[in-house]
Amino acid sequence: MVDHSLDQFPVAVIGAGPIGLAAAAHLAERSVPFVVLEADDTPAAAVRSWSHVQLFSPWEYNTDPAARRLLAEAGWQEPDASELPTGGDLVKHYLQPLAELPVLAPHIRYGATVTALSRLGIDRLRTAGREKAPFVVRLSDGEELLARSVIDASGTWRQPNVVGANGLPAHGEHDAAAWITHGLPDVFGADRDQHAGRHTVVVGAGHSAANTLLALAELADSAPGTTITWAIRSADPAASFGGGNDDELPARGALGSGLKMLVDTGRVTLAANFRTHSIKRLGNDPAHGQVELISLDGGEQTITADRIVAATGFRPDYSISDELRLELDPIMSAPRALAPLIDPNQHSCGTVTPHGYRELAHPEPGYFIVGMKSYGRAPTFLMLTGYEQVRSIAAALAGDLEAAQSVELQLPETGVCSVTAGGEAIALRLGLSQEQHEELLHVTAKYLGTSSSAAEAVLSAATELGIDHTAALQLAAYAADQFDAPGATGC
Repeated sequence: MVDHSLDQFPVAVIGAGPIGLAAAAHLAERSVPFVVLEADDTPAAAVRSWSHVQLFSPWEYNTDPAARRLLAEAGWQEPDASELPTGGDLVKHYLQPLAELPVLAPHIRYGATVTALSRLGIDRLRTAGREKAPFVVRLSDGEELLARSVIDASGTWRQPNVVGANGLPAHGEHDAAAWITHGLPDVFGADRDQHAGRHTVVVGAGHSAANTLLALAELADSAPGTTITWAIRSADPAASFGGGNDDELPARGALGSGLKMLVDTGRVTLAANFRTHSIKRLGNDPAHGQVELISLDGGEQTITADRIVAATGFRPDYSISDELRLELDPIMSAPRALAPLIDPNQHSCGTVTPHGYRELAHPEPGYFIVGMKSYGRAPTFLMLTGYEQVRSIAAALAGDLEAAQSVELQLPETGVCSVTAGGEAIALRLGLSQEQHEELLHVTAKYLGTSSSAAEAVLSAATELGIDHTAALQLAAYAADQFDAPGATGC
């Protein structure tokens, strides 16, 4: 615990994203002085960059309890708990209003980039008196702030993983950077021209990759010449198809089932066992020239494309804390006590044990890494877990150890860890009513007896009803997955 002689200094929260603002809300409720340092000029800068993306988790899984209480006191109208927000909705209806609350706004500093952390007058080697010395928080303009504790919620958005399969940049990757998009491109908006009528290869096997593949397939229906390749390192994409009809979140089940249908029907070409070794530019202008991806493991494979989407995840940058004493797991790059709880080889989002200040503690007293950054290289993070992290830490900093140690968050079994468009979201975007959606499923059932697969039945139903084929596959995938199950009788 932090020595009480440090109480004259505020808690420094790095980052004004969902978890950083939640930390501020919990500290405000407990009357613990704080300052939020945000590098950008707005709150939730990372979320704004994927504002076009629909979450498959409803509102009830995306807001923090303390934040809701503070907003409610200010007259906030809480969104329908069952609706699926976009990233833009999350900012407009939750994060921006939260950051503007009088209890938080005066304590948030924008354009404040943290470049280094240390202790006042003490480097990493010195032990004597360490826990009594305040933290020094150095900003990019040279200003230094003193803090009693530091909650690092800076995230990983600015540190994407590379395309190279071994964790190192592929040979030529830096030279081909203009052809590569990291994260979640807006294929229906700002990034449409980069993909419409062109060949895009999506590298990665997580939910971000699936989201982009589904969006590109939908774009292909309205933009002739649009082709898509999905490059994965494994031999079998089954893990990327998710829980299907068994998923506790229907929109996430629709995601995996819809992606499976796109592969099965040839709308997405699968390149399995593809481990990118090198990337070669075939021109000088990314608007016209192509690139070549080469995999050498298990025999040479080559993909020639106009655009690369690197849906390969992100990794933490710990350079600002080089003078602090951290204890990180050598595999996960996460706090050592947390690492076995989040190892993606053992856990999905829903099987991660909720955790708090004890699992997030380091040998550096009073320093906590939270949110996406706390998960290191693991992709299993979800906002609900981050909210629980900062609730526990705020309680500990306020001296309420009973509350800090009581971690009882209940999670959906199959998790809520990524952002993507599910069936309800696609129907909404297409302007289809619930009745039209149900009609598609009903007509699909009619064709099941004469079709070779559920995918073929869905396409026949879509043709009869005049519904776009790719959208129909996504809309009906969740139910069609059930139709394909042994013993299924349809509806």
